[in-house]
Amino acid sequence: MRITIIGGGPGGYVAAIKAAILGAETTVIEKANIGGTCLNWGCIPTKSLLACSEVLQLVLKSGDYGVDIKGDIKPDFEFMMSRKKKIVQQLSEGIELLFKERGIKLINGFGKLIGKNRVEVSKEDGLREIVESDRIILATGSIPIIPSIFPYDGKNVITSDEALKLEKIPKSMIIVGGGVIGCEFGQFFRRLGVDVYIVEMKEHILPFEDKDIVRQLKRAFKKDKIKLFTKEKLEDIHIEDSKVMGKLGNGKTLEAEKILVSIGRKPFIEGLGLEELGVKVEGGKVVVNEKMETNIEGIYAIGDIVDSPFLAHVASKEGTIAVENALGRDSKISYRAVPRCVYTSPEVGAVGITEKVAKERGLKYRIGKFDFRGLGKAQAIGKFQGFIKVMTDTADKIIGASIVGPHATDLLAELTLAVHLGLTAKEVGDVIHPHPTLCEGLMEALHDVHSECVHSI
Repeated sequence: MRITIIGGGPGGYVAAIKAAILGAETTVIEKANIGGTCLNWGCIPTKSLLACSEVLQLVLKSGDYGVDIKGDIKPDFEFMMSRKKKIVQQLSEGIELLFKERGIKLINGFGKLIGKNRVEVSKEDGLREIVESDRIILATGSIPIIPSIFPYDGKNVITSDEALKLEKIPKSMIIVGGGVIGCEFGQFFRRLGVDVYIVEMKEHILPFEDKDIVRQLKRAFKKDKIKLFTKEKLEDIHIEDSKVMGKLGNGKTLEAEKILVSIGRKPFIEGLGLEELGVKVEGGKVVVNEKMETNIEGIYAIGDIVDSPFLAHVASKEGTIAVENALGRDSKISYRAVPRCVYTSPEVGAVGITEKVAKERGLKYRIGKFDFRGLGKAQAIGKFQGFIKVMTDTADKIIGASIVGPHATDLLAELTLAVHLGLTAKEVGDVIHPHPTLCEGLMEALHDVHSECVHSI
């Protein structure tokens, strides 16, 4: 069986390796660097930079731990960027090595469907190559949304792509969009001394999470002196004397060295030949069934180009499902337990439905909460802001959970498993958790669902 995958991001390359493991003759077509947006322009580079700012913050607070550090402490931005580049390169080379070991063919170029079993690859040198295949998986990812009101030039008005290529620390930055990207970049640059303004149209930052969760992050942002403007739009944006200026709806004018546009991403499907072949597209997204197959037999689509969360781990799972079905298995995708992660400080992690959604649906539910402040481990490491919230239905099944606090994104795994398997608060709460750890907080919150939490009033 020959499988061709267009796109080498977290969906495409995982699908390729899975296909090779299952014995398929696999080809990946990628127009840029292997690893896609996540590895090269998103998840990995941003987390590398956030790790640098976290260390800087810890050093500045070393006195709180009895460590006296004297001298001028300042960030080495050039080194941070170099370190980020090195990490990305190492991981990219790691994927290429996996491809080589699995016998996966990698073709650099732009892939276009010219038949249900044929892909035309346009290469940088102008040459074209035709790839014959039994099954095709589309995994071309997404690109930043840049509305026309922004005079985008890649210099003063930038996206996250350019933010990761800056050569020096700007003095000030307006970030349009208070979602995951905006919050992560906002805190990173602020901790390097940049004056940061975040403008969000909706009621609060991270608009898809509950207010009580977001309130904890807003406290941290206020302490960092990040200026938040919610329920506001930035209009009349123009560049003047190397400064970017914009006016808020309330009449206030904001001025900064850079504007980072982070209002979301859109599927990248232009030039793929979908219309010519008759692949169904609705709302700019490729339509697929629960097997990730399009309306054209043998052609599958995964990741940001389909109607599912724009998350790397979702794309990877979809890639696995698509490959299994392409090779004759009967696998179906489930989005019941998709983890959502924000790598700010404090971190935010959530899975399942939020309390807001439960109320909107008129569901009956119970809540269990526990503050990190009540954990010995949290006190010992000096990171105790935030809490764990677990939500169950009337049958005690865990239907949603949110964590805001230290290592929230790592702690989320246990509750993600619980939601995926349909476990109850009693079942998971009965598990003996190690002491002293942060994961004890999960147990305490689960006990609190039944008002049986020992370490809280």
